[in-house]
Amino acid sequence: MYHLATVYPPVRRIRLPLSRDQLMLLMAAINEIFLGIDIYLAHSISGTITPREWIPIIFGPLAGLLLLLAGLMALRQRAAATLIANVVFAASIVVGLLGAYFHFVRAILPAAPAGEQVSVPLLVWAPPILGPLTFALVGWLGMSAVWIEEPPDSGRLRLLAGRYIQLPYSKTRAFFLIVGLGTLATVISSVLDHARTGFVNPWLWVPTAAGVFGTVAAVTLAALDHPSRADLIVYTSAMLLLIAVGVAGAVLHVLDNLTAGGVVVVERFIRGAPFLAPLLFSNMGMLGLITLLSPEERVS
Repeated sequence: MYHLATVYPPVRRIRLPLSRDQLMLLMAAINEIFLGIDIYLAHSISGTITPREWIPIIFGPLAGLLLLLAGLMALRQRAAATLIANVVFAASIVVGLLGAYFHFVRAILPAAPAGEQVSVPLLVWAPPILGPLTFALVGWLGMSAVWIEEPPDSGRLRLLAGRYIQLPYSKTRAFFLIVGLGTLATVISSVLDHARTGFVNPWLWVPTAAGVFGTVAAVTLAALDHPSRADLIVYTSAMLLLIAVGVAGAVLHVLDNLTAGGVVVVERFIRGAPFLAPLLFSNMGMLGLITLLSPEERVS
């Protein structure tokens, strides 16, 4: 079980039905679908969804379904499945970058005096600039996972038509870096969102601290060629903390959106605390734990 077995040796007796890269691709497909749902809820706040705001809403579920289809195709037609997956992931990166640009444009005041076009209050109350970049992150994650690494942990990727490309780092280190950057984006988005409340509730600092801890732990492992068991234990603890914080945050957001009598009002869930947003912490924690699995690919 690779690094996870170093942290907890008894897991060596467990055999998973999917390889690490297959689990990463499955997570990428699920992320695409839930991103579409989350963005639909966010864009519904205005009451009117513009044509370009429908792009990520439609793209997310469609991309997720195409990736699941590619996963089934890979059992018999690996080359075709790889091509489909790469097209989807490349499109995901484009959608993410365009979304970040559109959000940034809405967060600035072009007609304002010099030095006042961009300010912290504008960034706090504007559409989340880093939110759309999650699509780009998923695209990067998927492209890293879809190519087989031969031999494992060498950074040598097998492309189509028998070609290879040598990267300066292994896929494992790339995954650690992606988890670190994804966690950083998540914690920044969380801080900007919670800043609207003025952080009057001190418990709002918990996801901030957990996110910073997770970011530092992941980026540190990405920089190490041979992490020690102590390094891996700290990293695993950080990922488990992210999962716990995300689940707790989602529950608290749901409770905050309920009425005093515990009645569900759809409008409160659309305009109130985003109940899916905290699960991004759990999502990054899950990706972080999957990174600890063996890099060996069982599919030829």
